[in-house]
Amino acid sequence: MATLKPIHTFHIPVMGLAYTIDSPIRVAKYGISSVISIMDDELIEKMNAFYSEKFNMPYQEITKKIHDYRAERITSYLNLVDKIVKNKFENFKAELSESKVAVQNYMETLPNKSDIKAGLQNLLEDGFAFKENIKNYLEKNLYPGDIDVNIMTKLDKDNFINDEQLPISFNDAHAALRGFANSTLESSVVLSAGMNPRLYSYFENFSAFFPDINNKLKKKITLKVSDFRSAMIQGNFLAKKGLWVSEYRIESGLNCGGHAFATEGFLLGPILEEFKQKKEQLIQSAHELMVKALGQKEMHIPQQPLDLKITVQGGIGTAEEHDFLIDYYNVDSVGWGSPFLLVPEATSVDKHTRSLLAAAKEADLYLSHISPLGIPFNTLRGTTNEVLKQKRINDNKAGSSCPKRFLALSKEFDGKGICTSSKKYQDLKLDELQLQVASLSAEAIEKKKNSITEKACLCVGLANASFLENDIKIKGQAQGVIICPGPNMAYFDHEVSLATMVKHIYGNTFILGGGNRPNLFVKELKMYIDYLKNEINSVSDEITAGQIKKWNAFKNNLVIGIGYYKDLFSNNVFFKTTKNEILNQFKFYELELNKIEIPKLQLA
Repeated sequence: MATLKPIHTFHIPVMGLAYTIDSPIRVAKYGISSVISIMDDELIEKMNAFYSEKFNMPYQEITKKIHDYRAERITSYLNLVDKIVKNKFENFKAELSESKVAVQNYMETLPNKSDIKAGLQNLLEDGFAFKENIKNYLEKNLYPGDIDVNIMTKLDKDNFINDEQLPISFNDAHAALRGFANSTLESSVVLSAGMNPRLYSYFENFSAFFPDINNKLKKKITLKVSDFRSAMIQGNFLAKKGLWVSEYRIESGLNCGGHAFATEGFLLGPILEEFKQKKEQLIQSAHELMVKALGQKEMHIPQQPLDLKITVQGGIGTAEEHDFLIDYYNVDSVGWGSPFLLVPEATSVDKHTRSLLAAAKEADLYLSHISPLGIPFNTLRGTTNEVLKQKRINDNKAGSSCPKRFLALSKEFDGKGICTSSKKYQDLKLDELQLQVASLSAEAIEKKKNSITEKACLCVGLANASFLENDIKIKGQAQGVIICPGPNMAYFDHEVSLATMVKHIYGNTFILGGGNRPNLFVKELKMYIDYLKNEINSVSDEITAGQIKKWNAFKNNLVIGIGYYKDLFSNNVFFKTTKNEILNQFKFYELELNKIEIPKLQLA
């Protein structure tokens, strides 16, 4: 069963815990899809109260005394967002049906090749019949953007009442999934951070994820992946349970915001090429497995494969790049994340942090080790969180009070789990370090101390921006704001309106600053070369055969990637004005890569 063609060719991916927490309320009425993180039920409950009051809708607080409070908070907020979006969308259609100026303004934000844009233009030109036909046209052709949700699969902490562990269904990610499944939304859950077999199996408990007799999925599954192999493994795992993956959302391993999951040197272009060449294989493999599983479950079996989208995100910054990804790789949508942090109409960011983002240069955006998950994390220098964290370190009070415990995943000292950014954990690690003082150099001690205390409280820091923007009181220890833009943020240097950003995406205006922004593929390649150098240089212990094998494979994959790009850019009609410059940059980085010497194994 074919789905409606999206109004827009871009989407706004999830950003942090707070930055897209209410983006659908802001942008969905225009047909723009966005993604809400549903990991922080405390933030969600606060936003539920805030928006219920703002739109004069009934609100009943869901306290922690309620047995399934986490899932119920999520369901309640998503239902509220669904209602608000539907109301705003109806009002927007009414506005368009009454005003040709409103129609013209809206048309300016639609893709240049949009069928809806052409249809609206025809109505405007048919002056006498405009009012008669516009309402009917809007009813048939206009619809709001998707209200998708994100679950980071690794954030699936066990939960306890006193010392008694609750059933797995009350783990954080499981409860979040239940919250979405029980909501009125008909949209997708975007699963990021890799495979969680227990969570994937839990989907089987909800009929909305299975096709109905009309081959429709009320609720869909989107997997954020970094390569084709991962997509095939995860898609087939779910298909064996009768579950269909409706979208594979490919993200650059390093040229992205938030947590960075580096590939083994596989670059975005070759990855997209593999999806382009093997999409049918992905569809057929999953369809066959799903049919078999649905038959065993005695459920409805679609005769034809269901729709499958391939989308991409990470580092896109110009209309030329946007069009290239759609036209050459045949992707269904392109994710624009970090640039929307400078659009107050689209994202929830406090004024101080937005100013920091606008002023940020390349050196201000870096791959840090502040995440308690132990995964590299893209962030920004000079945030209020950084200042407050350093003050606690200077006062010998390193660590967070850890009020939310979403990342309390380390069981090194406690079976219930402790967060590595917490004061409790850092005190224990610093005490351990004291016992090693006699056997370590002052430099080594300082290095180990920094690796312990640099961890930041993401749970609070990534949520505070919404509280500050909406003037909601923040309780507890001051943590400030953590922001997680991708490196692409360096080239966007001022706030813009939603309409202006959308026009930039479609090539109808240009908002980049005067700096020399590299092509997205060149930028990613540089980041991977820097990553390899850092991996080799940061090893302080004896190098193993496994590390050497990994680095050689990484370097070889980069060599293959550069060869792919040199061939691609020599033989296509895209990037006409910058093609030679891009090719020269690939040649330069090829020389840089060749200079990297992989260490040899030292024989005893």
